[in-house]
Amino acid sequence: MHTLTHQAAEGLTVLDVAPSRDQIDQLVAKVAAGRFRRPVLVLGIDGAYVPSRPESARGRRPGQSHQRAKRARWRHEWREAKGFRFYLLDGDRIVHVLSWHQVQNEHDLGEALRQVKETGLIPEETVRLCVVCDGAEWIWKHIQALFPQACQVLDYYHCSAYLHKVAKAQYADPLQAQEWAEATRTRLYLGKVGQVLGGLRRMQPTSDEALNAIDNCWIYLNEHRGRTMYRKFRRGGYPLGSGGMEAANKFICHVRLKRSGAWWYEENSNQMLALRCAKYNGTFDRVFARFQRQKVEA
Repeated sequence: MHTLTHQAAEGLTVLDVAPSRDQIDQLVAKVAAGRFRRPVLVLGIDGAYVPSRPESARGRRPGQSHQRAKRARWRHEWREAKGFRFYLLDGDRIVHVLSWHQVQNEHDLGEALRQVKETGLIPEETVRLCVVCDGAEWIWKHIQALFPQACQVLDYYHCSAYLHKVAKAQYADPLQAQEWAEATRTRLYLGKVGQVLGGLRRMQPTSDEALNAIDNCWIYLNEHRGRTMYRKFRRGGYPLGSGGMEAANKFICHVRLKRSGAWWYEENSNQMLALRCAKYNGTFDRVFARFQRQKVEA
């Protein structure tokens, strides 16, 4: 089973596991039926840490041909599986379209995203594309290059985390801290990011920790102020949080790779992730048929 899995997944790319344009168009048409506005197609990008072992851990078990790790000789580490997910909003539920996750750097993820765009898999003319991500600079760099016309939303709950850090550092009274955080979150939700930034500038830090928290929050919000028009986004039917992407990290990466005692070589983890993406993209049968054809031709 181990050998078969690796053979079937060897060399898979995002285009191998992605659904066809016709399949995506059918999903869009189904969600769009009976609606007066184009459906919202959400793109989320994020990373999920997975347990890995170094290539230097490879060794051979006496009497057997396959390789196993010599545990006493290596130290484990956590690697980031960067990925993206496209999904449609259908009322209170989401409709999965396409996921791709790999232990890779941000350049490789950007290249995979570029392939998806240039192949024409994303029907930008029949959907309202929305990108919801946290404030990582490398994410928005690729979005600006590939989908500059998309509605860009800074994850509201990441913003809230910054505000709560300020409140905790600035106020000794937990009740006062909560009141300030909730009031500031409300202003932010109402689109008054200018008032929030002004309020942060006028605050008198009570400690060095508070000063750092205030400065970090101001820089974060000011850099992404055009992506924080949450009231406007909500009226347009766009999501405010990246929960759909976090869910993809969980059911594609975490559920399979973070099992008790599991530590993965990078190549093996990427092959497993590719197969799991194919499963949730609805293309696993096509991927396995491809493998069978390759075996016959060989």
